[in-house]
Amino acid sequence: MTVTLYLVLLGAVAVERLAELVVSARNARWSFARGGAEHGRGHFPAMVALHTALLVGCAAETVLTDRPFLPALGWPALVAALASQVLRWWCIATLGPRWNTRVIIVPGLPLVSSGPYRWLRHPNYVAVVLEGIALPLVHSAWVTAVVFTVLDALLLARFRIPAEERALGLAPRSAERTTLADSEHA
Repeated sequence: MTVTLYLVLLGAVAVERLAELVVSARNARWSFARGGAEHGRGHFPAMVALHTALLVGCAAETVLTDRPFLPALGWPALVAALASQVLRWWCIATLGPRWNTRVIIVPGLPLVSSGPYRWLRHPNYVAVVLEGIALPLVHSAWVTAVVFTVLDALLLARFRIPAEERALGLAPRSAERTTLADSEHA
């Protein structure tokens, strides 16, 4: 894969992210119209910055350091990156109007237990982690893969997932910390 094709792939992922934001905004309106409340907003700007930095880092590291495309790494990484997109959109389709990039909980709605949620509590984060590792490695951007993965793991473990768990009533309120927020089950 040439650098140009890799940059086209990154552009396609950026367009996909914009599509997610459109779906998220529509779904937020749906949730708020039904009495939804947003929880743990503080971490959301950090998430947006980190996910934007992933795409920028992939492009910059590949171009500035002249990273090669290594077929034995690049092709499996591409398959994994595409699989992460399939999983992400399966999550979005399963949650329907309840899916959002923020943590918005509509009172009275039960937890979703179909689709990938029948096996995993937070399947979208599996997609995020897989993509954060695989997308940079498509073109050997290993520094971006490592940095994004470490920062994303910290953000998910310390802020995002606890915010969701508390908002959904799945974690004790006594364990409350200041969080940054967003939602997969909301």
